[in-house]
Amino acid sequence: MRFSRRELTIAVGLILAFVVPLTVTLLLTGSEAAVSKPQAKPATVRVHRLVLPINTDDPTTMRALISTSLNLPKYYQERNEAFTIEVVAYNAGVHMLRADTSPVKDMLRVLRAVNSNIRFVVCEATKLGMERQEGHPITLIDNVDLVPSGPGRIIELQEAGWSYIRS
Repeated sequence: MRFSRRELTIAVGLILAFVVPLTVTLLLTGSEAAVSKPQAKPATVRVHRLVLPINTDDPTTMRALISTSLNLPKYYQERNEAFTIEVVAYNAGVHMLRADTSPVKDMLRVLRAVNSNIRFVVCEATKLGMERQEGHPITLIDNVDLVPSGPGRIIELQEAGWSYIRS
C-alpha cells in the first residue's frame, strides 16, 4: 500500500501535533516529573482535642474531671504532642463553674495555672434557667465563656473531630 504525498503530509502533521506538545511539557516540568522520586512528607504534628462534659453537681465527678484535665496533658507532653481540652458545663454541672457554689473552685485555679490549653464553657440556657429559678444573676468564676447550648456545643466539637470522655 502506497501513501500519496498528501496523505503522508497529513500523517506527519498529526504525529507532530501530539509529539511536540508532549516533548515541550516534559522539558518544562524537568526530569523530576519523568522519574518518580519518593517525596519526603513533612512530619505531621499530632494535635489531640478533648471535650469533657459536666452535667452533675457531684463533687466526686468534678474532681475526676479535674484529674483527667491534669493527667492527660502530661501524657501527651511527654510524647511532644499538642493537647487541648474544652470543659462544657450544663444542667447541674454549671455549679462547678459558679463563683458561689463551686466545691472545686481552688482546684480549678490550680488546673488553670498548670494547663493553659483548657477552656471552660457554660450552657447559657442552663445559666438563664438558674437565674430565673433563683431570682438573681449568677456569677461564674473568671475566664468562663458562654455557649447557647452545652449539649449542642459537645455535638459540634465531636463533629469537628474532638474526642469525648465522660467523667
